[in-house]
Amino acid sequence: MKRYLFLTTLLACMFLPASAQWFRQPTPNDTLQSVRVLPDGQVLFQIYAPEAKTVAVTGDLPWDKPVKFEKNTDGVWQGLCEGLEDGCFRYSFLVDGVRVQDPKAPLSAEQASVLTKGEGYIKNVPHGAVAQRWYWSSLLNCQRRMHVWTPAGYENSSDKLPVLYLVHGGGDNDASWPGVGAAGWILDNLLAEGKIVPMIVVMPNGTIETKDMMGEVPLFAQDMVESIIPFVEANYRVLADQDHRAMAGLSMGGMETIETAFLHPELFRYVWVLSSSFSPGKQQEYVERIRLNEIAPKLNNNFKALYFTQGGPADIAYKNCQEALGYLKAAGIKYQYLENAQAGHSWITWRADLATFAPTLFR
Repeated sequence: MKRYLFLTTLLACMFLPASAQWFRQPTPNDTLQSVRVLPDGQVLFQIYAPEAKTVAVTGDLPWDKPVKFEKNTDGVWQGLCEGLEDGCFRYSFLVDGVRVQDPKAPLSAEQASVLTKGEGYIKNVPHGAVAQRWYWSSLLNCQRRMHVWTPAGYENSSDKLPVLYLVHGGGDNDASWPGVGAAGWILDNLLAEGKIVPMIVVMPNGTIETKDMMGEVPLFAQDMVESIIPFVEANYRVLADQDHRAMAGLSMGGMETIETAFLHPELFRYVWVLSSSFSPGKQQEYVERIRLNEIAPKLNNNFKALYFTQGGPADIAYKNCQEALGYLKAAGIKYQYLENAQAGHSWITWRADLATFAPTLFR
């Protein structure tokens, strides 16, 4: 099968998601909030560009009051916008005269450029539907978005189906799996070839703004249990039991998968962790927090399949994953390990992973 070749501009997260920031020296950009509405009504724009000579902002902003930027010692440029009425405004940064989409905007992953070369995954087969759904998060007290793939023929059927919860990596959002991840097309092809059981695939938004990047992991896990799963089971024809639930996630989403499934093993029968591990740099602390040795029997009794995958030694999560597997082995937890594609920490690896693990579910 010919593969997509994806090139990105500005957002390296499409090949190296922002979750990679947990495996390198952190920068001010990791927790930077690019746009902030201050109590006095002024809007603060910020962008991390330590090597830039000039920064400006353009768009639907007051033309008579241009925003003046100054660079701090940490490489962050800041500018205040005054006189902005309530409403929605389009904007972009100008960095040394080059127009730059805000790389920290919540929807930035959807703005990256994608190049398709060759046939790719779009084939002449029956296609399912990818819907954009909004739900109310009682935990976060706001509306949150998810994407949901339903298989071809779902609308004309009365069958209840199993559910796979599929989570993206850091710096991306719920549009990443059905977009650059080509999840819908991959699943369409697998179903047309008779390789997968008809299922519903829910792709939630795993990105939650927190001061501590790792702080979003337990928040997402709680939101999964309290809001996401109940919403899906209330709005779709699903088999709402453990045997018919699976969860998988890549990189940061892998950490969120571990958090959710390990603390609630009674909810899932199949768990796949892609290019991920426990909390990088703090794995011992994480193991102690979730009481891994104590919950090991529950994991073994509940999981029919627990897989950890990597994109080979070039995967930036490789060493951390090997360390995590050591903890699993020491606790007597049954798991399987797979290096499905030697493509490092990239969507090439994760698309191959999806094509590999989806046929194993709900058998």
